[in-house]
Amino acid sequence: MLSIDKKITAIINAFNLNNYAFSKRIGVTGTTVDSIVNGRPQANGTRKRTKPGYDVLLAIINEFDINPDYLFGKSDIMLKAEVPIYSGMPKVVTSNSEGQENIVLVSTKAKAGYLSGYGDTEFIESLPSFKMPQLQNGTFRCFEVQGNSMVKTFYDGDFVFGKYIESLSDIKDNLAYVIVSKNDGIVLKRVVKHSEDDVLLLKSDNADGNFPDYRIAFDDIVEVWQVVMYASLQIPQPVAIEDKLQRLEHKIMSLEHKIQNNPES
Repeated sequence: MLSIDKKITAIINAFNLNNYAFSKRIGVTGTTVDSIVNGRPQANGTRKRTKPGYDVLLAIINEFDINPDYLFGKSDIMLKAEVPIYSGMPKVVTSNSEGQENIVLVSTKAKAGYLSGYGDTEFIESLPSFKMPQLQNGTFRCFEVQGNSMVKTFYDGDFVFGKYIESLSDIKDNLAYVIVSKNDGIVLKRVVKHSEDDVLLLKSDNADGNFPDYRIAFDDIVEVWQVVMYASLQIPQPVAIEDKLQRLEHKIMSLEHKIQNNPES
């Protein structure tokens, strides 16, 4: 994480300013800014950086429309305009000729463009769409599963159907979600902790691989879809105990047949 002086330097560079021009914009002296970003000379030859006060930080935020969480170490997004604002509805939905919402399919190939195109009407309308009679009363989207982090629940190539979550406060522990975020893109994970500090803890169901838990901040999230149904090409094999029970059932049926046909034997 960048220190406060590095972040202020990044803001100065982002607006193509020098320290003096920056100081004039926020209403302080050039010496004040220089002491923050470069430090004041000390007797031993080192330089000691001055921590900016509340008034300085507030002036920077207001003058350059800076995301406060960026300065206070809670976000890597510098500008307020770039901070995702979670909406109660997806930015784009499609409908059929009868005015009913379609389910848009986001395949593995489409994932790369989805992060920048989720709010682009032309992009969303270019994706395959269809209706599912089983899915009503909500906005739904279908995502192709990529990778093995959620085995043995979902496999690579499966399709999960997600219902759009209208508010991040509606997210529940221990359920599977497709989460679209600025930093991590599209991920299918299980939420194991819905913390009180606007952060989600995400977990992979695959305990055999190297898939560590990680945290994601609310201000990085742009869409959340709760998995309500899935389709898979993986046909599960019968477990051993079921196989044994089936063989035993066949033997009993065969024995009953012999007794019925040969009552005196």
